[in-house]
Amino acid sequence: MAETGVFGQWQERLAVPIANIAARLRPLSTWQRLFAAVIAGGVSALAQAPFYLWPLIFLTLPTLVWLIDATGAARRRWIAAGQIGWAFGFGYFLIGLHWEAYAFLVDAKAHAWLLPFVAILLPGGLGFFFAAPAALSSQFWSNSWPRILVLAASLSLFEWLRGHILTGFPWNLFGYAWSGSDAMIQGASLFGIYALSLTTIVAGAGPAAVVQADGRGPQALWPIFVSSVMLVALFGFGAWRLPPGAMPSVDGVALRIVQPDVPQSEKWRDDLFLRNWRDLIDLTRAPGLETRTHVIWPEAAPPLLLVNEPEALKVLGDVLPDNAILLTGTIRRETAQPRNRYFNSMAVIDGKGRVLATYDKAHLVPFGEYMPLQTLMDSLGITKITGGPGGFSVGLGAKTLTLPSGPPVGPLICYEIIFPAAVVDPAARPQWLVNMTDDSWFGPWVGPYQHLGIARVRAVEEGLPVARAANTGVSAIIDPYGRIVASLDLNERGIIDGILPKALPETFYGRFGDLLFFVFLLLTAIVGVIPRPVTR
Repeated sequence: MAETGVFGQWQERLAVPIANIAARLRPLSTWQRLFAAVIAGGVSALAQAPFYLWPLIFLTLPTLVWLIDATGAARRRWIAAGQIGWAFGFGYFLIGLHWEAYAFLVDAKAHAWLLPFVAILLPGGLGFFFAAPAALSSQFWSNSWPRILVLAASLSLFEWLRGHILTGFPWNLFGYAWSGSDAMIQGASLFGIYALSLTTIVAGAGPAAVVQADGRGPQALWPIFVSSVMLVALFGFGAWRLPPGAMPSVDGVALRIVQPDVPQSEKWRDDLFLRNWRDLIDLTRAPGLETRTHVIWPEAAPPLLLVNEPEALKVLGDVLPDNAILLTGTIRRETAQPRNRYFNSMAVIDGKGRVLATYDKAHLVPFGEYMPLQTLMDSLGITKITGGPGGFSVGLGAKTLTLPSGPPVGPLICYEIIFPAAVVDPAARPQWLVNMTDDSWFGPWVGPYQHLGIARVRAVEEGLPVARAANTGVSAIIDPYGRIVASLDLNERGIIDGILPKALPETFYGRFGDLLFFVFLLLTAIVGVIPRPVTR
């Protein structure tokens, strides 16, 4: 290294250990590289909730770069790079989405036999979204720092595609590593989660630039400095944007969120019907109900088809104060030919037991709420994990409901809240979002916290408060800056009595969606490709 003096010595002390890590990866065999990629991907998942060990990505993403470096300049390099990318993605989703297995254990007799297949097919299929960008970026690989930008642009593009292809599954995007920090997620109000992921990948992979693709190094540390500046700037913007105190509340609105904490295996048992129904009623009528204007129950909370049951609606009319309304998840039946249709819905019920409005879930969960390739799956003996014949019908999409009291609301059922730029009716912007969910399907720890972190980022993107009712937790009131105002943790039975924070004016992201993301993506790709010729 050419630098001398104190700064040069400090730079060498940091750069040399980094270069030594890269050097250890170069002589690995093909199978050893793939194993290393799986481990690096799995460790990367620990950056997500509830661990938030985000410093690890400054080791794991450079490892991905160095493993691709080690494939050399072979003519069919894209195949080797794609294999490494797939292995990294397999490890990332195997660890980050391991909680998916719990859904197959609710009815273990029917679905536990599928677990080995799920453990391979789910992370294996999603691994494509790492394999493809690794293969693509290898065709524009340079010997120096621009390869970092090429890989970051490719990974970010395929994160966006993962959120849209086959109904989409944008879970555990790299940007969600910051969902535990109030300040770091504020940039989402300008450019959204996909651009936050792009920034995170560029910064995380930055240390790989210390070593050139051909193994020479260590080089200058300025890419690490630039990466650090990017993250400090994000934090600085967030700290500047956050107000010092609590948000003002909406006048005349007092919320009660009910968390019954019913295990999924007990939710629809006939012998527990009365217990589950009474729990909802008892929690709802807890002391102080007369001061509440809006009561919120979780997804499919009533153990019956509520809007189709006049007697149950009459009970609610007796329980609710005249000036209060209930927003609840429920299964809704619609009589139709040749057979009845069922919807995973939200219903608005007033103090007289009348159904004022309904909303039907539009983003249904494959294998949970409907079966892709139904005929084939039936022949294989594979049924949807929620039980019952057939599947739910699809709703019409984002909708704003006008309530008798309080501001208009945007309903979101379960994982509908994970889809950026698709949670609000563009024709009628609501003033708050209600996310009712049953995260008992997601297991007892990791999944529900990941879901909560995603909801926080949606609040920031849209500048809207979120009232979140979860069957087993985590229920919460989230202000439009993504801050948790009140919450009830996992596996707690109880209620949250709180206020509704006021909405912010429409954010830049709320108005223009992923526009800035695509601008940043294009600039990153151009800078990454132009400075160096293609390495073959």
